[in-house]
Amino acid sequence: MKRDLGILAYGSLIDDPGDEIATLTVEILQDGIITPFPVEFARSSRTRAGAPTLVPVTFGGTFIPARIFVLHERISEQEAGHMLWRRETRRNGQDQNSPTFSNPNSEEVSIRKLTGFHGVNTVLYTRAVANISPLTPKRLAELALNSARRTEIAGKGRDGISYLMAVLRNGIRTELSGAYEEEVLRQAGATTLAEALNHIRP
Repeated sequence: MKRDLGILAYGSLIDDPGDEIATLTVEILQDGIITPFPVEFARSSRTRAGAPTLVPVTFGGTFIPARIFVLHERISEQEAGHMLWRRETRRNGQDQNSPTFSNPNSEEVSIRKLTGFHGVNTVLYTRAVANISPLTPKRLAELALNSARRTEIAGKGRDGISYLMAVLRNGIRTELSGAYEEEVLRQAGATTLAEALNHIRP
């Protein structure tokens, strides 16, 4: 199969690529694929009520398992970049195009690319700036629990606890993930993340 263009998934994109990307994916590569950069729960996401999400980091972090969504050959690199940006920023609609390949500031998501990655000619991925400080398990747990208390996302799986559960379910572990999980359980007075979510969710 010809593999010209793909999208690298290393966080929630694995389970939830969105309708646009899912419809145009012809193959999913998984075996032996690791992010070419270290990743950590280092960004408080606006679209997840402040919950910690995985982003590439300069210091610390872990190289984690990832997947490549190989796209249909009729999709151009520019079209794929716009789709990925819309998915990551939750801006739906074909008229919402991205500042593709721009340099991000603390509030933006940019689209970057890898060349010849795991047999795919061009692989696009998102890069957002880390903005959680201090980056400690205690702070991550506070952000996750606060997001789960937000009524506007309650029950929609977009809170920090649900995000952490999905990441762990996909076999992803980072430098902080173990202590982060333990801190969520401690602060929620729970023995499992599912129990913690039930305790906290309004």
